[in-house]
Amino acid sequence: MNAPKTMCGVYLTGHGGPEVLEWRKDIPVPVPGPGQVLVRVAAAGVNNTDINTRIGWYSSDVTGATDAVDQEVEAGGWGGALSFPRIQGGDLCGIVEQIGPGAGFKPGQRVTCPINLPRPRPGNPTGFIALGSEIDGAFAQYCLLEADDLYDVTASPLSDVEIAAIPCTFGTAENLLTRAGVTAGHKVLIIGASGGVGLAAVQLAALRGATVWGVTSAAKAEVVRAQGAAGTFDRDAPLPQDSFDVVIDVVGGLAFPGLILALKAGGQYAVSGAIAGPIVQADLREIYLRDITIHGCTHQAFEVFGRLVELMNAGRIKPLISKTYPLREIVQAQTDFQSKTMPGKLVLIQ
Repeated sequence: MNAPKTMCGVYLTGHGGPEVLEWRKDIPVPVPGPGQVLVRVAAAGVNNTDINTRIGWYSSDVTGATDAVDQEVEAGGWGGALSFPRIQGGDLCGIVEQIGPGAGFKPGQRVTCPINLPRPRPGNPTGFIALGSEIDGAFAQYCLLEADDLYDVTASPLSDVEIAAIPCTFGTAENLLTRAGVTAGHKVLIIGASGGVGLAAVQLAALRGATVWGVTSAAKAEVVRAQGAAGTFDRDAPLPQDSFDVVIDVVGGLAFPGLILALKAGGQYAVSGAIAGPIVQADLREIYLRDITIHGCTHQAFEVFGRLVELMNAGRIKPLISKTYPLREIVQAQTDFQSKTMPGKLVLIQ
């Protein structure tokens, strides 16, 4: 099967606002080499990380929330400076189109992959590259990937759109829960519970047998409970102290001190985002005197996404999809995403 020479897609031309996203019809289609697979993209999820990379929020020069970046940065990607133009898109569901020698897949298979692709090496066992950051991602008609990074989801009862909503949010959530050691009987508090990662964490923690509480707005509380939460707290409400075995956080900001106090002695705090701001105030006595463990969670071990694939293929997880958009309407999709008015996931389709 021969792919066309050029494709439609969205170039990220630099750091900045929506104006740095450029719709193109003449992007060269990559050719798979040994061990590589050319995937025809069926759907691609919209995520905070795509917007954070676009605006350069990962730069250490930026200290504010993800919706308040108004400065020029040079090294604003996961791993520092990006190579432009870049095709973003860390959430992928696609169909194998072409394979390179030794790739081990067949045309027509449906595949997905994690957004953070493990690249451990001596001296850096948690090394990774991010799809749509260090390499081109899913915001185009085709995406080139290493066969070793792909997982077959042909057997999954989920739709292409649902699978495309899983890698970043469910992968992040499963990694947070794994690092924090969540198991049956734990009482877990999830911050930002109505967002993509939050809802995934609610669903996955409940699936593990934990009792789950979420922090969200009153308008979205029922959605969070429907995903498996026993109850919710309003965003501005004080949290009960010494009450939770685990806190899962993707928000950060001013709420951080209260999250530490909400943990029981010996509790686990796991963080994988800071949309309300990366700079927090901490009383170290509340951490070390109470034996609190803090987990920073970005690298995903191979078995984390492997477990998700098993759940996908068995139909045991199902993301909440709020809306889909044609890829060409990416600016509108990201604008709607940033408004935080819709729970769950927004997905771009070809």
